[in-house]
Amino acid sequence: MGSHAIEHGSTRTGRWLRQHRLRFTLWLAAAEGLLYIVGVLSFWPLVALAIIFVAAWMWARNQGSDALREVTWILAVAQILVLLVPVAWAIVKTVAIVVVALLAIAALVFLFTERR
Repeated sequence: MGSHAIEHGSTRTGRWLRQHRLRFTLWLAAAEGLLYIVGVLSFWPLVALAIIFVAAWMWARNQGSDALREVTWILAVAQILVLLVPVAWAIVKTVAIVVVALLAIAALVFLFTERR
């Protein structure tokens, strides 16, 4: 049984948010990523939100409220993770197009080299 040290200047809400921030971040990023994939959100508004939330987190780091710092951290990291969705989506689409093109080329080679 161990004891936990309480950080100086922290609040109960801030400690609770810090304990659960990864869970909140991943759920928020997953929801927004899904909205991007289905076309509800577009890329440039996601970039704007990421810039705004990272700037808010940078401002909140120097403020006295640990709850504000944790909330802005959650929002900033979630937005950065959401920006990875379009990048991953573009990579997956490119790989799929290359695979289909290679299969088409292989099919053409087999068709033209087939002997009767």
